[in-house]
Amino acid sequence: MTTTINRREFLELAALAGAGIAGVVFASGLRPVSAAGRSAQGYEEGEFVFLQMSDTHWGFTGPAVNPDATVTLEKAVATVNGLERQPDFIVFTGDLTHTTDDPQERRTRLAQFRDIVSKLKVKTVHFMAGEHDASLDHGEAYREFFGDLHYTFDHKGVHFIVLDNVSDPTGSIGDAQLQWLRADLARLDRESPIVVLTHRPLFDLYPQWDWATRDGADAVQTLMPYEYVTVFYGHIHQEHHHLTGHIPHHSAKGLMFPLPAPGSVPKKAPIPWDPANPYKGLGFRTVQAQAGGKEYPLTEWPVTKG
Repeated sequence: MTTTINRREFLELAALAGAGIAGVVFASGLRPVSAAGRSAQGYEEGEFVFLQMSDTHWGFTGPAVNPDATVTLEKAVATVNGLERQPDFIVFTGDLTHTTDDPQERRTRLAQFRDIVSKLKVKTVHFMAGEHDASLDHGEAYREFFGDLHYTFDHKGVHFIVLDNVSDPTGSIGDAQLQWLRADLARLDRESPIVVLTHRPLFDLYPQWDWATRDGADAVQTLMPYEYVTVFYGHIHQEHHHLTGHIPHHSAKGLMFPLPAPGSVPKKAPIPWDPANPYKGLGFRTVQAQAGGKEYPLTEWPVTKG
């Protein structure tokens, strides 16, 4: 698919999280760069690539859903390592591990996940928790391995905000974190490029299946005055795109098993493995945008079928 988008649409559409791994090229500040500013690969010096990986559910077992569960994560790591162009950084948007009531087993799974992803060639990796990692102990074990549950970082002029809407078992962000978000945004210009990373959707996609954030509307309202905001999330194990005002929200497919479309079946459950189409619903693609004046050609390439 190739289309042409304007400056505003670039941050809204350039990073469509079409599957478990979504590759993104951003133009820092969306300001024109002279030809002399292009890299040897043809990218402008303000552009960069990052990958989103989500819902790896390490520790999950279920032959009817994924008989390859013990090696799926390692295959994803190997595939990323084989990409011709390595990303600047990788973000894992939650549910790194599959839930367990055993605190020691939770730590074992977190350690195993950490060891597997340490084999990535890319050494700048940002993590965030999902409810499977953090809701049963308010993120205690997760913090031992990966640090803060919410934080910010900046890369080439783009401000990234990681929100925690999982360590509270009610699926809330909470007043303290919302105050932190307001204080962080207050430092920024209203035209600053902002990317929000979260696990659950910030809007009410399908609350009956826990596909919502109880106070997500408060976070969205806080973000609304800023002109260039894009939200990436996981949790629902499928591609989905939504707009709240001018703010787009894009989900990534899970890397362990797919889930049905919201409300399409009476009860939410993983979609069974199809031996004729292994990994169906778990494939991934990259998205690349080349800056050029006020318009940005956007091209998507499937990396694997299914």
